[in-house]
Amino acid sequence: MTLKGKIAFVPGGYGGLGAAICRGLAREGAKVIVAGRDFAKASALSKRIKGKAVSLDVRDVASIEKTVKALGRIDILVNCVGTQREQKLEDVTEAAFDELLATNLKAAMFLAQAVAKRQKRGGKQVHLLSVRAQLGLRGRGYSAYCATKGGLAMLVKQHASELGARGICVNGVAPTVVRTEMGAHWLKNPKTRAWLKERIPLGRVAEPADVVGAVLFFCSPASDFVTGQILYVDGGITASQ
Repeated sequence: MTLKGKIAFVPGGYGGLGAAICRGLAREGAKVIVAGRDFAKASALSKRIKGKAVSLDVRDVASIEKTVKALGRIDILVNCVGTQREQKLEDVTEAAFDELLATNLKAAMFLAQAVAKRQKRGGKQVHLLSVRAQLGLRGRGYSAYCATKGGLAMLVKQHASELGARGICVNGVAPTVVRTEMGAHWLKNPKTRAWLKERIPLGRVAEPADVVGAVLFFCSPASDFVTGQILYVDGGITASQ
């Protein structure tokens, strides 16, 4: 699983899960480039892992192309960008839907494009999704989120199909709720916490390390003959729903 000598570009890398992934990549020997709108956060993390930080607004396609071009060589893309605005179907606003579309799906498209232009044979692209790429959710306002994550699942498959001839592998990692700041609202409520544990066959939510291991597999030579796949790191939810 060693990544020694590899350069990994991680947009959204300073979030709770993204930061764990960046630390995992660095631990396996990769030079990690942490990217995001908050340069101070990206810089703080990059210093701890002896990597590099760049400022990037993934909602700006021109900015994506300019940033990636300036970086030069990129062996690995790990797209950790994502957001959610929970709204019931009858309350979904155009602004909120467009925000999720731009952040969760459009950004993935053009990050992948910019990196693919410069990747060589053996390159890896990994996108973070969610079990909501495959499953709807009763009682919650997840229209925009599910639509964008489901679209991203198909984007992974299509990009794998197009880039396979060049020896570039494209895969996705789709966790259930992870014990991070983003998942905290599920876990601090005793009712929703109990509900989650009842639905997950393994009886617990994901820890960051569970997701990091899956990402490292897709970034490493161990997955050189694996492409176009979505790995659901979900404790068995999608197997039983």
